[in-house]
Amino acid sequence: MTGGERVVFVHGAGSFGAAAWPRQHGLSLDFDCLYVRRHGFSATEEPLPTDHARDQAIIAEALGAGGHVVAHAQGAVAAMMLAVERPDLVRTLTLVEPACFSLTADLPATSAHIALMAPLFAARHPVSDEEFSRSLFRRTFSAEAGTADTTEGRRGAARLRLQSPPWEAPLSIVPGVPTSVLTGGWEPLYEEVADYLAGTGAIHRQAPGGHRPHDSEDGAALVRSFLRTGQDTAA
Repeated sequence: MTGGERVVFVHGAGSFGAAAWPRQHGLSLDFDCLYVRRHGFSATEEPLPTDHARDQAIIAEALGAGGHVVAHAQGAVAAMMLAVERPDLVRTLTLVEPACFSLTADLPATSAHIALMAPLFAARHPVSDEEFSRSLFRRTFSAEAGTADTTEGRRGAARLRLQSPPWEAPLSIVPGVPTSVLTGGWEPLYEEVADYLAGTGAIHRQAPGGHRPHDSEDGAALVRSFLRTGQDTAA
């Protein structure tokens, strides 16, 4: 572990822990990096439903006396909620494709997304984990999901069905900390959230990589640059 500033990485709904941030491992040379697991995400234990309060506590505990937070997709919800409640802990906030849809629920792209997804979430309990996972993947990415034919795959499908709809999160204001938003430019839904946050003072940048722009060379560089400076250094 280096003597650098603490950086806490918060994953989305897919891979978790350090596995969710392969292009950010090198940051450990300059920062004290912790890759947390959100509530209910485990390689050995059964999945649990979304718990935003527990997720906030996990992030806060990892931050210790304070540091930077980098969060992806659904992980951005708890990260923002903590930054609102404890801005003294969060020096900068980097949000990658943030699923903070409760902030933009009345805007066109988010409203259309909710109309498409809400019936699926409303009917998720009678269907199987794999059926829900396939339907969600199809509606989100317009593609077919792979078969959950491994223990890890089946646990992932079960976990996905237990996640609460992001637009129902108790998040209605934005934090007053330096914030960078990174999107992949592939989906109007995430661009709408990013534009909303940019209107409140956040920096918004795009990089290749679809829903995981932080995996691209450009995206990883943008994450690293903001952590180092807390400013927009893009050309």
